[in-house]
Amino acid sequence: MRKTLIIGATSAIAQATTRRFSAAGDALFPIARDADRLPMIADDLRVRGASEVRVQALDLLDYDRHQALIETAIAALDGLGLVLIAHGILPDQQACERSFAATRQAFEVNALSTISLLTYLANYFEAKGRGTIVVITSVAGDRGRQSNYVYGSAKGAVTIFLQGLRNRLHGSGVNVITIKPGFVDTPMPRAFEKGALWATPEQIADRIAAAVAKGVDVSYTPSFWRLIMALILLVPERLFKRMKL
Repeated sequence: MRKTLIIGATSAIAQATTRRFSAAGDALFPIARDADRLPMIADDLRVRGASEVRVQALDLLDYDRHQALIETAIAALDGLGLVLIAHGILPDQQACERSFAATRQAFEVNALSTISLLTYLANYFEAKGRGTIVVITSVAGDRGRQSNYVYGSAKGAVTIFLQGLRNRLHGSGVNVITIKPGFVDTPMPRAFEKGALWATPEQIADRIAAAVAKGVDVSYTPSFWRLIMALILLVPERLFKRMKL
């Protein structure tokens, strides 16, 4: 029985992924800010086969409670084997351009809160000598674009942090997996026009489950984003800066 902590459990991708974990019989500890939704999520996971479900509501910007939160999850499940970090917001780029406060909030939610949690989790798994850490970042973090460079740079910071963490924990028995979705049809980008490049949360969840099973380092989801981003990275900066992306 795997013991799994899900941070940002009310996000569409996290819910789809957690349903797969419950079907595998995992013991689950979902965490989210919305206390009203957590009991319904817990009941759904129990019906789907989770061996145990505990929940905790927390504003993840309350950094002073992060260590206690992780310790609570460890105590509740008698240890942890897998962690999925899936929380985040899609900020208004234009609002961020006008206001540092908006930019700071975007970084707090999308980068700093994740880095804080990873600091405690990495130390726990390193001492334990095994485990898997999975974090959802974004293809937007591969290169800055005028349309979303605040969001992209926050996700890029997490991606680089995970690279260093993976390097540090290599050989310790701990897997660090970076999930890089492209466009995903969730409530977060509801105003965007959808097209062929868009994936469903269920498709992303399948890729996450496969990445965990295979122990890969980085998973672009869907996989065609690996080629797309490789091509984007090849564009020289003198040309890229002229593109309206």
